[in-house]
Amino acid sequence: MDQYRFTIRALSAEEGGGYLVEYPDLPGCMSDGETVAEAIANGREALRDCIAVLGEGALGL
Repeated sequence: MDQYRFTIRALSAEEGGGYLVEYPDLPGCMSDGETVAEAIANGREALRDCIAVLGEGALGL
């Protein structure tokens, strides 16, 4: 999973605050958190879920 690069940015107050993690190579794969560390941890969980869903699609499940 470490081969997937991610971006992280601060969310504005209008967006709810905290930080957003996105995986550019997997459109729609993103998560957020109150802190950078939390956003990265949540992002890794989202990445696992995205990979699992893509794997199911590839297998025709």
